[in-house]
Amino acid sequence: MTRLNDANQVLAREIIGRYPKARSATIPLLHVAQQQNGYITQEAIAHIAELVGATSAEVLGTCTFYEMFKMHPVGKYLINICTTMSCALMGAEQLVTHAEQRLGIKAGGTTPDGLFTLERVECQAACTEAPCLQANYRYRYRVNAAQLDQFLDDLAEGQLDAEIPAHGVVARVRQSIPVDRAVSVVAPDDVHEAPVWMPLSGTTA
Repeated sequence: MTRLNDANQVLAREIIGRYPKARSATIPLLHVAQQQNGYITQEAIAHIAELVGATSAEVLGTCTFYEMFKMHPVGKYLINICTTMSCALMGAEQLVTHAEQRLGIKAGGTTPDGLFTLERVECQAACTEAPCLQANYRYRYRVNAAQLDQFLDDLAEGQLDAEIPAHGVVARVRQSIPVDRAVSVVAPDDVHEAPVWMPLSGTTA
């Protein structure tokens, strides 16, 4: 199924209810769609547009802005190796070449068994830990070829399933706010006064 399934439609409506404007739920709903299918389908984009009151083009624009959303099938594990300056200086290109040889694919490809997709990426904001990589956006730091081999073996054997879920899973525990603990949400159109700022500790108003 490429539109949101019944369970995810219920979840989508619950997520939309957290926001004063339905369109604010676009990114969370894209995550739901990607978790369901492993990537974002055209049908899911149209479905999300219906749910949030936007056009498919607007949802597509949001989807394509963010690197973490994929509009094509990828492997169970998306391996992103950073090749920006710090990582490049510490051997990232050699690490990419080693990964290509080990997996039998070029960067941008997916192994025939659908287990791994390999990508070169820009800075992952861990420059002091170069060369770094991510598997489904979970970090590994200062990785050498031997460590990469072991990491891939562990992923393939399911030894890291508790730490690294399949591609598309953002979190295993969803946010849940009891009604009596929720903060009142005021729709932006209903705000007519400047916010009331609380003074910092130790100061007077």
